[in-house]
Amino acid sequence: MRRLILACCALLALLALGGCQSAYYSAMEKAGIHKRDILVDRVEDARDAQQEAKEQFKDALERYRSVVEVQGGDLEKRYNALDREYEASMASARNVRSRIEAVEDVADALFKEWEGELKQYSNASLKAASAKELSRTRAEYRTRLQRMKAAEQRIEPVLSVLRDQVLFLKHNLNARAIGALHGEYRALQSNVDQLVADMQRAIDEADIFIRRLQAEG
Repeated sequence: MRRLILACCALLALLALGGCQSAYYSAMEKAGIHKRDILVDRVEDARDAQQEAKEQFKDALERYRSVVEVQGGDLEKRYNALDREYEASMASARNVRSRIEAVEDVADALFKEWEGELKQYSNASLKAASAKELSRTRAEYRTRLQRMKAAEQRIEPVLSVLRDQVLFLKHNLNARAIGALHGEYRALQSNVDQLVADMQRAIDEADIFIRRLQAEG
């Protein structure tokens, strides 16, 4: 329900304000949804996008295996299925990238606001406590963000290898050409396995960060 409300508010704000992020955050604040809430929601979205990408690349690897290692059957049909998996993998990569960018945008706005509010304190001890919490939250966020970006950066090398194989097969869909690609499957499998492991670490750390933000919210 909260996601639905958030999505509706976001749509109305963007339509009314032409997509200006600062105005969008202001409108959300007036609706009772703060930047910390939006950050939690966007980290969840980034985590989910990485989970989907992880599964998508595993599916693409299995589809590639079905082309180069499985004997018999309709080869062209299997190639077309592989091509669809490749296109879906590219879409997943774009989604992960855009979700991470959305996290960065709201996090920057949140920390800028938090820093500005420190100047409003008259109580020195409360100001120091808030400043300490800001520093801790920002440091933890940067660690999680670096993990997400590191996993995301592993996507393009995998896509590049997959792209080469799909392009080669497009014009060389015969047993001899496929035989030459048997060794490539192992290399691609290694790349995908590493990508999946990195994605899972990023997902696990995102879960930790989400729980801490929610506990403090």
